[in-house]
Amino acid sequence: MAIQKERFGEMPDGREISLYTVTNDNGLSASVTNLGAAWVRMLVPDREGNLADVLLGYDGAAEYLAGSPHFGATVGRVANRVGGARFWLEEREYLLAKNERDNNLHSGPDYWENRLWEAACGADEKSVMFTLESPDGDQGYPGNARISVIYRLNEEDCLEITYHASCDRATPMNPTNHAYFNLGGHDSGSVLAHKARILADFYTPVGPDLIPTGEIASVTGTPMDFREWKTFADEIGADFTALLYGGGYDHNWCLNHAASVYSLAAEAWDEKSGRAMEVWTDLPGVQLYTGNGLSDTGKGGVRYRPRDGFCFETQFFPDALNKPHFQSPVMKVGEVFTTKTGYRFIRK
Repeated sequence: MAIQKERFGEMPDGREISLYTVTNDNGLSASVTNLGAAWVRMLVPDREGNLADVLLGYDGAAEYLAGSPHFGATVGRVANRVGGARFWLEEREYLLAKNERDNNLHSGPDYWENRLWEAACGADEKSVMFTLESPDGDQGYPGNARISVIYRLNEEDCLEITYHASCDRATPMNPTNHAYFNLGGHDSGSVLAHKARILADFYTPVGPDLIPTGEIASVTGTPMDFREWKTFADEIGADFTALLYGGGYDHNWCLNHAASVYSLAAEAWDEKSGRAMEVWTDLPGVQLYTGNGLSDTGKGGVRYRPRDGFCFETQFFPDALNKPHFQSPVMKVGEVFTTKTGYRFIRK
């Protein structure tokens, strides 16, 4: 089926914003936009074959431009938090904007999600590529970088997101996608009854500002242990320091798979609808966020409330730029940065 393109809105300067919808032979469809290279809709069948949109978001570009909790956004150059909004690279200190207390979050406030990316549809009619030129000094980072994000919906019901980047100077590169999922449908309320599993023996504890302390701690005997299926509700209210700091789950897990090997990282399952999702990645970490701060009016006028959606953001560990023992997200001159994450939808 050919990729469907439609008008989604316009930029403040009048440039048109488009929405691209890719549909596979099984009837699943993914809609993405050149505004922020964002993932806007994902229609997935339940166990009875009924389709529902499992992504929280908005109906049009104007709402995305007005500000959001990063619904479906491509986040970069560096996703998650940088402590003190500063880092050193090649004997030089770089200062970032402080947009979350004294720290930087998601490279804001000049987010990629508010920019219009170049768009090109793949000849296979299953993929859309978005490209962004990020100049030297953009968001405080060094070097002229070129970033591309390719969304491809395959016949195994997996939306693959592939990132490529190059730069004329050494620079940090840690992009992710910030989709909020509700496998019951975006308008079905709380996700606390969802079951989840994360293939990780360790996580990175944080301080009160949610910056990792540098410790890599075992999940054994803690509410951070998702090695076996459990609901988000099971232990989200536990009297446990990490959860108290995050107001729920908002933490990074250190995945068990070998470095740079694309493999299963996490799963989620809504027993009521029968929809389930697998997360595949070649990155070392995944951030589970249970939408603790959600409070917005989204698609169709639906009121999104805390814990009405969850995120699985694949990534290098937060604050890796200031933690030398964490795997480095720095891309060297001459390197081509490439990473892939897949979200595969199944029925149980």
